[in-house]
Amino acid sequence: MASVISNLSSVSLPSQLSNSRRCFFKPCARPRLFNKRIFAVKVRASSTAFIDTKPPTEPIVVENEVSSSKSILACPICFKSLTLIGNHVLSVESAAGSTLLCNTCKKSFNGNQTHYDMTVASGTKDYGVQMPISTEFFRFPLISFLYERGWRQSFSIWGGFPGPEKEFELMRDFLKPALDGKIVDASCGSGLFSRLFAQSGLFSLVIALDYAENMLQQCYEFIKQEETFPKENLILVRADISRLPFVSSSVDAVHAGAALPCWPSPSTAVAEISRVLRPGGVFVATTVIFDGPFAFIPFLRGQRQIIEAMSGSHFFLSERELQDLCTACGLVGFTSIRNGLFVMISASKPI
Repeated sequence: MASVISNLSSVSLPSQLSNSRRCFFKPCARPRLFNKRIFAVKVRASSTAFIDTKPPTEPIVVENEVSSSKSILACPICFKSLTLIGNHVLSVESAAGSTLLCNTCKKSFNGNQTHYDMTVASGTKDYGVQMPISTEFFRFPLISFLYERGWRQSFSIWGGFPGPEKEFELMRDFLKPALDGKIVDASCGSGLFSRLFAQSGLFSLVIALDYAENMLQQCYEFIKQEETFPKENLILVRADISRLPFVSSSVDAVHAGAALPCWPSPSTAVAEISRVLRPGGVFVATTVIFDGPFAFIPFLRGQRQIIEAMSGSHFFLSERELQDLCTACGLVGFTSIRNGLFVMISASKPI
């Protein structure tokens, strides 16, 4: 936010300073000129105000620290906290016209009408990133349109998924340690569960995260259709699951619904999830396991690597594989619920 203040009498510090523990003022070399100078006020991450005399031609720039309850977004390059420029808080409605600035890398991440683009390649003009087929597939507008118009519902038919409402009820016990905290809906798609999390009122902040721009656009469209939707507690973020834009140990829970098979490297993704979870934080995910009769398909296990290399997707043949994955990434207390091919797993970061 930028504003020009003509004289000292019109300077007023932002309301965020009321929570500041202390305020330091740099001494002015010529105190008698206080009434004749224009002052620059900058609010930094520590909520400490620095007041320096500047030439009259230089405008005042106010950088707003992200609200302490929502200050978990970080630079995906260095993982340092970001400074929000343009709005006081992060929300669905504040993305447009806002910029998140990394004071370490000096890189900025801009918000658009629907979401914040927090990918490493954000803002590049000539360089483009090509992801595996399983990731690029979901970037097509038709797929984002169909996702909640029959696609996700078909999971109940072939995969044994109980359905969104029932799945939400099943995971509530797993998510108890994260109630009133911050939850990330990783690979959220069109925001089916992100919206359920936000409307439940169980969490202080919900981050709907996906790599596909069209999925986030579809989520935004669904939100706009609900007049009473709690937009102040939800933000939409475009990010790479292998480079999560969050401060380490800042997230209370991460949910990944039917997403594990689509990640280019599940181990890299779960390791990132482990990094951003606070001690005691919870990871809850749903996927399918091709065990039982699938175990008798000749050469399935041996050919799996070839299939995964060609498609960029992954499939699991036992619960032990999922448990090993979580353990290898530093998560403990693995538990699961089965229904046919469907499995819901939970693990937590050690306290």
